[in-house]
Amino acid sequence: MFEEASEVFDNMFKSSFPLTFIVFIPAVLILVSPLPAEAAHEFTVYRMQQYDLQGQPYGTRNAILNTEARTVEAEVLSRRCVIMRLAEFSYEEYQKALRQSAGAVVIILPKNMSAMPQDIVQQFMELEPEMLATETIVPVYFAMEDDELLSIYTQTLTSSSSQGSLSAAEVLLHTATANGFQMVTSGAQSKAVSDWAITSLEGRLAGVGGEDLPTIVVVAHYDSFGVAPWLSYGADSNGSGVSMLLELARLFSKLYTYKRTHAGYNLLFFVSGGGKFNYQGTKRWLEDNLDHTDSSLLQDNVAFVLCLDTLGNGDSLHLHVSKPPKEGSPQFSLLKELELVAASQYPEVKFSMVHKKINLADDMLAWEHERFGIRRLPAFTLSHLPSHRLAQRFSIMDVRPHVDVKKLSRNTKLVAEALARVIYNLTDKGAPGDLQIFTEQMQVQDEQQSAVVDWLTAQPRAAQLVDKDSSVVSTLEYHLGHYLKDVKRHYVKADKRDPEFVFYDQLKQTMNAYRVKPAIFDLLLAVCIAAYLGMMYLAIQNFGVFYSVVRRITQPKTKVN
Repeated sequence: MFEEASEVFDNMFKSSFPLTFIVFIPAVLILVSPLPAEAAHEFTVYRMQQYDLQGQPYGTRNAILNTEARTVEAEVLSRRCVIMRLAEFSYEEYQKALRQSAGAVVIILPKNMSAMPQDIVQQFMELEPEMLATETIVPVYFAMEDDELLSIYTQTLTSSSSQGSLSAAEVLLHTATANGFQMVTSGAQSKAVSDWAITSLEGRLAGVGGEDLPTIVVVAHYDSFGVAPWLSYGADSNGSGVSMLLELARLFSKLYTYKRTHAGYNLLFFVSGGGKFNYQGTKRWLEDNLDHTDSSLLQDNVAFVLCLDTLGNGDSLHLHVSKPPKEGSPQFSLLKELELVAASQYPEVKFSMVHKKINLADDMLAWEHERFGIRRLPAFTLSHLPSHRLAQRFSIMDVRPHVDVKKLSRNTKLVAEALARVIYNLTDKGAPGDLQIFTEQMQVQDEQQSAVVDWLTAQPRAAQLVDKDSSVVSTLEYHLGHYLKDVKRHYVKADKRDPEFVFYDQLKQTMNAYRVKPAIFDLLLAVCIAAYLGMMYLAIQNFGVFYSVVRRITQPKTKVN
């Protein structure tokens, strides 16, 4: 039976060319038809900030992405995912993508941001606040560069750049034959996070010698901020401030252990959360202590509040005040002691006072001490930055190499010496300015401060990511409990009816880049198939004529003798 079937097919294929053609061509089309798209690359992306503050929306308001990739060189960006590299990033091109209603923007960051040229780093730092100044409908993501992602960018750049220099026919042909990439995120649309708690920590060292002792408050906020929460490590702002606070707590806890050096000041240490969101943790802490309780160190005799912010670099220190301290006040004493210690022991440090009034019309307070100033508490902020507007306070570029541990330790020792001189009234007792208290076993530990900064910058500390169960909070609580007494937590949640702040989820997602043909390829393929079927229809309808012509051409000529 099989031999007979073989003979039939053999005769059919030898004598029936059109039938062979009709059978084989569809089979070939089926075999070479495009296979389901395969993922060229899967990678993690980090979404731009999305939050509401005082009812004002900031950042990107969208999270879903499913569109074709282009670079900014393409003429048409509408409903496309625009890929940019940080090395070539400019705010004008970013705005171009937004104006053309791009489907999304993906900015590729280098693996080692600290190795980037300083001018590029500084430029992007200054652009981050502008990118967040208003809400953006377009989803904006950041991704860390790798070989596959760089290859996708290069191929997309080549495709986008070539279209502008080709004729219309060449563009059509190039578009039909080129490979593209469909960028798709795996997450859902972002939504507001309910009942998010910002955690702050408090601990104290009680003074000796009476009940109505003056209190010195030392404050530092621990959270970080940048254009993307998952990339915000806040090394200098404010990992350096937290590291200094913990070291000051350690040093003065030793002094307060011994009867001889147990001073007549209460020392209150406060590590605040939500510092980058208008100091929400500090605001609630003040309300709890001043409005909702009858007994608090903040209600009694507060000498001054010293806020520590961005102290891990530079050879200058600036004491930012809302109101210049009056002569004879504890605040004035600290100002003079800082000047004296800097001039006598650290002449390379340039110390100055910066006066700026509190502007209640601004959406954001300039420094943390202004929260205390609003409540009539004498306060100031110490920083190596001369202005609150400098970009490194709110940047994803604020990474570990931005903190110089030697300068941080020097600044810590300077502050510790000045505080000790105020607490023990050393100047009035005739102690020289070059007298050093923290030496030998009491000296500042560079290794410990370095370890604290390393730990703080090992994970992002954006307020949206640090909940009450976070290891950041529990570890800080452990360290404070090691040196201080009565360590406790304070929580702040947004009011449900009129929230001062609202956070959103979907800040970290997985993105897939699928290798695909453009939509016009499907159109051209459909045209080709339609043409083929049309030809086959005509051939079948006129099969007799077509067959006669083919037989006449293919039939061997007989020789006439």
